[in-house]
Amino acid sequence: MGRIMSIDYGTKRCGIAVSDPLKIIASGLDTVSTPSLLDFIAKYSKEEPIDCIVVGQPFTKNNEPGKIEHLIVGFIRKVKEICPDASIERVDERFTSKDAVQIIRQSGAKKKKRQDKGLVDKISATLILQDYMESIR
Repeated sequence: MGRIMSIDYGTKRCGIAVSDPLKIIASGLDTVSTPSLLDFIAKYSKEEPIDCIVVGQPFTKNNEPGKIEHLIVGFIRKVKEICPDASIERVDERFTSKDAVQIIRQSGAKKKKRQDKGLVDKISATLILQDYMESIR
């Protein structure tokens, strides 16, 4: 039984979250630089089976695709080559970064931790995964 992986794709770095094998719990996994993302996925998928990869879909306030959507589409094409058996799903990622910052604030984290953009990306990926997992239940 494979895991579900979610990705909060960014131009500089990407947050990654995964489910447990039973697909009950979403956990932040890592933040990696965007140029290393495909290598990270290839390595991880050799260690842990992945059934599904959920990629955040950015929209503007006007419900139009975000500026980086064309980059994400190209990324998805490459992911399908690396993980041909995994399904690829898209989830609206609007406000996940804002929600992640709020979660970090509420956790009582010190200022330096609150400014860690990698942590924001990892929590955003976790929120994307939670949304997806709730939608399939």
